[in-house]
Amino acid sequence: MMAESVVILSVGARTPLGFSLAASAAAVRAGISAIGDHPFMIDRFGQCMKVTRDIGLDPQANGVDREIELALSAARDALQALSDVSDLPPVTLLLSTGESRPGKVDGHADAVYQAMAAQLRPAMGGAIAEGTCGGLMAIHHAAVALSESRAELCLAGGVDSYLVPETMEWLDESERLHSEGNIYGFCPGEGAAFCLMARAETAARLGLAPLVSVLASETGTEENRIGTETICLGEGLGMVLAKMRDNLPDPEHPVDRILCDMNGERYRGNEYGFAVLRSSGLFRDAAGFETPADCWGDLGAATGPACIGLVAEAHARGYAKGPLSLVWGSSDNGSRAAVMVADARRDADA
Repeated sequence: MMAESVVILSVGARTPLGFSLAASAAAVRAGISAIGDHPFMIDRFGQCMKVTRDIGLDPQANGVDREIELALSAARDALQALSDVSDLPPVTLLLSTGESRPGKVDGHADAVYQAMAAQLRPAMGGAIAEGTCGGLMAIHHAAVALSESRAELCLAGGVDSYLVPETMEWLDESERLHSEGNIYGFCPGEGAAFCLMARAETAARLGLAPLVSVLASETGTEENRIGTETICLGEGLGMVLAKMRDNLPDPEHPVDRILCDMNGERYRGNEYGFAVLRSSGLFRDAAGFETPADCWGDLGAATGPACIGLVAEAHARGYAKGPLSLVWGSSDNGSRAAVMVADARRDADA
């Protein structure tokens, strides 16, 4: 449990399904898929690579330029919640991108952060390159900083794009691309999502109504990583989920909704299966998890905060499965993270 109550005031997102969170969430709820053929990249089977892409971006744009445009769009969307606030406290920007890989060299995360900082002018902040669970790790670090009163407002999230030739070719050579010849691969995508966060007392002082409360966030490490000769038994993710179970507000009321970054690769499904065994009692229905990658593709580091956006939209529009939701993520480099949130309006009514 957070030492001080931390809330999410707004979520901004841009995905292959829409230029806003509302559009993306509506498409996911309707089961609409953005998966299609890449305009010019061909896989090892001689077929167009299956991807999801932002149609507002130049297909030829490099990775840094793509991510800057995506990130600024989503960040400004989230910051709209502050447009009418006077005497605004300083905002801390915490950003995660995908980890280093072909097409995303060392220094990539800092380049994206510096470009964002030049436009948004945050009081402080930083960037990490942490892969698919990176956005959740940024939210975790923001929650800790807020809880410890080291920040007043945090804009935390992730941005990622697999759609650069070097990355796509690497995925194809590694037999990780989904195709008719490789049904256990994944469809690479791109996107950005950010959560505007504060302590509950700060939100009240600014006259802002929270969307969801952050009940707990945890990070961990899996030693038996994807693509190695080892066998993953879900120890890293299982440890994270077990800690989340210990932070349930009421042990008699488990998590109602599960969203994750599973993308069709066997590794992640097997990992989750083992992790669930290590965290009995956390979920109302562990088999009822949701995988938005079926619709918007693999968004990499943007996945976690985009999923939190789906939860916020569900509560705002009245179709949530229940008050408690959990989002978890699993990065290639072994990082694991999860965030548990609750309907903030329910907290206020209580």
